[in-house]
Parts: sequence; C-alpha cells; structure tokens
Amino acid sequence: MNKVVLDISHVDMEFDTPGGKFKALDDVDLQISKGEFVSLIGHSGCGKSTVLNIVAGLYQATRGGIILNGKEVNEPGPERAVVFQNHSLLPWLTSYENVELAVKQVFKKTKSKAEIKEWVEHNLRLVHMDHAMNKRPSEISGGMKQRVGIARALSMQPDILLMDEPFGALDALTRSHMQDSLMEIQNELNNTVIMITHDVDEAVLLSDRIVMMTNGPEATIGEILDINLERPRDRIALSEDKEYTHLRHEVLTFLYEKQRKIETINTKKPQASEEKKVKDSHAA
Repeated sequence: MNKVVLDISHVDMEFDTPGGKFKALDDVDLQISKGEFVSLIGHSGCGKSTVLNIVAGLYQATRGGIILNGKEVNEPGPERAVVFQNHSLLPWLTSYENVELAVKQVFKKTKSKAEIKEWVEHNLRLVHMDHAMNKRPSEISGGMKQRVGIARALSMQPDILLMDEPFGALDALTRSHMQDSLMEIQNELNNTVIMITHDVDEAVLLSDRIVMMTNGPEATIGEILDINLERPRDRIALSEDKEYTHLRHEVLTFLYEKQRKIETINTKKPQASEEKKVKDSHAA
C-alpha cells in the first residue's frame, strides 16, 4: 500500500452566523494515500466543499487539522492545486499565458525562461490544448477552458490535486471526454486527487474510493466504498460490468435510503428530548 500523504484528522468546522454557531462538519477523519483518487459525494449542503476548502488552506478547522506530507496545513500553497467548476481563467490572457502565470509563481527561481516555456507547452499538450495555446478564454469552448484550468493546476506539480465539481457545468458529451482525459492524466502522472461530485457514475468510474457524506448540519463521513475495478477503465465495457452496477447501487442506496434513515433518527432525537422535559416537569 502507498504511504499516506494526506491526513484529515478529526476535523470539526463551525461558522459564526447571526443565529449563533453553525456546525458544518463533525469529526471528519480520512487518510489518503499517494496516487489515490478519492471522490467526495453527498447531497447539497453536506460539507463537501468545506472539507476541500480546509484541505486547500482557505478555511481553518475549528477542531482537528490537516497534515500533508508530515506538515500541518494552515494556509494555501502550490502543493495543493485547486480546479473549480468555474475555470477561473484570466480573460485577458491566452491559454499559454494563464498556465505560464502559475508556472512562474512556483518555478521562477528554479527554471530558466526556456525551461518555463517547455514546461507550459508540456502541460498544455497533456490536456490536448497545445493547438489553442494562443487563444483567449472567450475564443474557446467550456470544456477547453476547463482543460486549460487543469493544465494550470498540473503545471505547479502539486502533491495533491483538489477538484470541486470540475465538470459540473459541462454538457454530457464534453463531460465524458473530460473524464476520459482525467483518467489518462492520472494514469500517466499517478496524481493524488480529491474530487467533489454529485454524479454517481462519475464517482464510480474515476475513483479508488468514494467517501459518502451525511447531510448537514454536523455532516460527517457516513460510509467509504472501495472501488476495486481494474485500470485503465473503459466506460462502455463497464456499463455491462456486474461489479460496476453493484458499486453504483451501493452509492445510490446510501444517498437515497440510508441517508433518509439517518435523517429520521436525527429528527426523532430532539423530539425525544422534549418529551423527557415534559415528563420531568410533570413529575416535579
């Protein structure tokens, strides 16, 4: 087994609101190994993006913490590259210049101008965007913009790639192509990836493990599902694979049956407490 590179250790997250403290996460504990592809899945409001933002160093956990390669994470850094649903490209720069900006921030002191140029072009080739490196975001499609965003993230050579629904805004066909490209890239580079998704098929297709989150408030890890499908994976072949169908069913069962049972139990707890108060007051 590969060594653990990321330790999300007993993380709680509270936010101050006008109505008081809101506890978004409760005791989220997860260890991720080098080269592993992990998907976080759950209903809206289950704290997936909060977990990702804490790993990225954008939020500080109320309790617990993040250890990456033996060092505590307490601020953003190039060893954790983030790809958002919105590509976040600078519109006045070309595809090449958008990637070059990230490369210069990380490697300005260690790479020559020629090496920087080669490295930018290499990463654009990796996502099949070398043909459009001189085009601005307004001149390319949504899927192409996202490819440039992924090239920019990879160009920083991060220890871990964080992806927040990176294909959520794309049409189904483009999304499929992007998933295939991501599998190719991960197979070639052996990246460690955490990806947020709402798409069950996407999670099963891409992941080594799927982390299923309970609904908030006080969201936590409900179940973790190992995806032991051989790589490389072919979506057409998997569509008729019994194990793929079983894994997909397991995720859907958690999201739409087990999660409902958890909510029913949680909603009954306060009622039981109130009933006890009423009984106690009558006894007094």
